Amino acid sequence: MQKALDHPIFRTLGEAADHLGVEAYVIGGYVRDLILQRKEPKDIDVVAVGSGIELAQEVAKRLGGRKVNVFKNFGTAQIKLSKEDLELEFVGARRESYQRDSRKPIVEDGSREDDQKRRDFTINALALSLNKENYGELLDPFGGIQDLNEGIIRTPLDPEITFSDDPLRMMRAIRFASQLDFTITDECLQAIHNQNQRLEIISMERIVDELHKIMASPKPSKGLILLYRTGLLQHFLPEVVDLAGVEELEGQSHKDNFYHTAIVVDNVAARSENIWLRYAALFHDIGKPPTKKFVKGTGWTFHSHEFVGSKMVRKIFRRLKLPLGEPMKYVQKMVLLSSRPQAVAEEQATDSAARRLLFDAGEDIDELMILCESDLTTRNEKKKKRYLAKYQEVRDKLIEVEEKDRLRQFQPPVDGMEIMQIFDLKPGPEIGNLKSAVKDAILDGEIENDREQALRFLYDKARSMGLEPKQDHEH
Repeated sequence: MQKALDHPIFRTLGEAADHLGVEAYVIGGYVRDLILQRKEPKDIDVVAVGSGIELAQEVAKRLGGRKVNVFKNFGTAQIKLSKEDLELEFVGARRESYQRDSRKPIVEDGSREDDQKRRDFTINALALSLNKENYGELLDPFGGIQDLNEGIIRTPLDPEITFSDDPLRMMRAIRFASQLDFTITDECLQAIHNQNQRLEIISMERIVDELHKIMASPKPSKGLILLYRTGLLQHFLPEVVDLAGVEELEGQSHKDNFYHTAIVVDNVAARSENIWLRYAALFHDIGKPPTKKFVKGTGWTFHSHEFVGSKMVRKIFRRLKLPLGEPMKYVQKMVLLSSRPQAVAEEQATDSAARRLLFDAGEDIDELMILCESDLTTRNEKKKKRYLAKYQEVRDKLIEVEEKDRLRQFQPPVDGMEIMQIFDLKPGPEIGNLKSAVKDAILDGEIENDREQALRFLYDKARSMGLEPKQDHEH
C-alpha cells in the first residue's frame, strides 16, 4: 500500500509524527476510496495516538506556516491546501461512549485499536501507517478489505449498539449501499429496523444531508427502497411511504405507487444530474393517496393528484429544511405539470395544447419532458414504444411552436400598466380579464405573438366589455 501514499503530503505527515514521537495513520474514507479506485479523494483524515492538534501544528510549520483551524471543543484541527485541492483533518485517537438521548459521545484518549473500533463500518475502519518504521502498512482488524471486495456494508462491532449509539449511522449505511452499490448484511438491516425510532434524536439537517447523497447516487432506488423497508423513511417522508401498497376492489387494483416512484427516480437519474428534478420525480405522485377513489365501472381514480401533490411540496420542504426559494418552486411546478405532456400526447399534440404546455413550463420544458418520459415504467414493450413515439410527436410540436411563436420566455405584448393607460382604468378585475384574453388568444392560435395583432384584439375585446380607449389611444 506504500504506492497509495505517493503524494509528498504523506511523507510530510509521517516526518512530523516521527519528530513528535507519535503514531499517525490515514484512516477512513480516503483509504476506502483509494482501494476502490474511485475518483481521487480530497479529504484526508489523520489520526494521531496523542494530540491531533499538535500534529497539525507541526505539519503546518513544515508546510511553510500554513493556517491551522483548531476546534478545541472537538479536539480536532484542519489544514486546507487550496493549491493541491486537499483538506487535512487531524484528531487524536479516542474511544467513545454514548448516552441514550444523544449521539454526542463522551470522549476519552484511546489507542489506534480503540479508534478503529469506534468507526461506523468495517470499510471505513481501514488505516494506513505514516510512521517511517512501517510506512504504508495497512491495518485492517475487522476484515474491511474482504468486505470491500465482496461489496458488503457491515459494522465493526454489534450493529445494535453501533446504530443505537449514533443513529445517523443507519442513514449512512443506506447511503453507502446506494452510492457504492453494496449490500448491507442481514444482521445490520435487522438492527436498523429494530433501532429506526432512534432516528428521532438526529437533526433534520443531518438526515437530509444523507438523503441528498442517496438522491445524487447513480441508482437512488436502492437507497429509497432500503429506507422504506427498514422503517426509516416513515420518520421524515411519510407522504412517500403512503404511496406503498396495492388495494383491490371488485377485481380491480392499482399499481404500487411507491415502487413505481422508485423506478421513475432511477429513470430521471439516468438522464439528468439535476437533484431537484430527481426530487420532483420522488414527489410526482404524492397527491395520489389523498385523492384515491374507487368508481364503480371505472376502477381506481386519482383526479387532480398533480394539483394536490404540488400543494404538499411546501410542507415537505419546510419539514426537511430544504430551500424554500427557487428549488421548491421548481419542484412544485414539475409536480403540477407532471402529467401535462401525456395529456398533450393524447390530444394528438395540437398546436394549441403544445403552446399552452410551452407557456406553462417555460425554460423547464426539456426537464419536464424527461420527467414525463421517465414516468413510463410499463414492462409492456409494445405499449412503451407507442407512448415514446407519442412523446416524440409532442417534442417535435414543441420545437415547431417555439420557433414560430417564441413562447419559451413568453412576455405579453401588452402589459397591465399599458391597458390602464389606454382605457383610463384604475387597478381592478378588468385589467386581469383583458390580459388573460390576449394571452389566451395567442395560446389558442387566434392571433400571433405580435404586438400589432395583440393591440387589435385588445381593442375589440375591450369594446365587447363596454370599454372605450381614451381619444389619444384610438387604434
